[in-house]
Amino acid sequence: MDMTNNEMLPVRLKGVGDSLRITLDPSQPFDLLQREIGKLFERLKHLAINARVIIDPGEQGDHETLIENIGSYLKETFSVGTVTGPPQKRSITEERMRTRDMEQSWEHHRSDVLILSGRVRSGQKVQAKKHLFILGDVNPGAEISAGGDIMVMGRLCGSVLAGQPSNEDAIVLALDFRPSLVQIGNLVAAGALATKGESAEFAHIDDGQVVVDNYLKANPFGKLPWPITR
Repeated sequence: MDMTNNEMLPVRLKGVGDSLRITLDPSQPFDLLQREIGKLFERLKHLAINARVIIDPGEQGDHETLIENIGSYLKETFSVGTVTGPPQKRSITEERMRTRDMEQSWEHHRSDVLILSGRVRSGQKVQAKKHLFILGDVNPGAEISAGGDIMVMGRLCGSVLAGQPSNEDAIVLALDFRPSLVQIGNLVAAGALATKGESAEFAHIDDGQVVVDNYLKANPFGKLPWPITR
């Protein structure tokens, strides 16, 4: 099903398998794109209900907001089912890596994580070569450090040093975030960091300084298309 043969139109609609594919020109005003899409879907009538729609901007770039806005319009106006962007093209090397991961379930990776359960008390020091995971609390006066990420499934007080000595991509995550000192790589934030006291907060480097955000709201790894090792 090809709804138009005019390649110059800002919006084109095709039936591809069990989906409807919208190819559009993202340089055009949103109002124009919405109007043209509406004309095409009005012709579909009941065929649009619960349909799976793929929106293809036809060029490289970040068009997530455009796809979300068009998706909301189609769902509200024509009761379509799902709206997604085009599938990402992956290199042969990436395909091989993903196939390997699926087949081996990451068993080819040796664990770089030190997992401890219990309370780290004042005066105690814990150091991990790479990542550190603590099931418990870290008391004031304690010091924990790691070459990578640090995650505390409890209250984090005391001093915490992640990404040592120079990994500024590391994060520090805790369910109750109250450290007296945070260091990530070479950057240090001393004293009580300004937090909202919400659960699952994490420290990371943003614009050259250590900042703390709500982990669930920030969702720092949510946009990764595939699980990767850290």
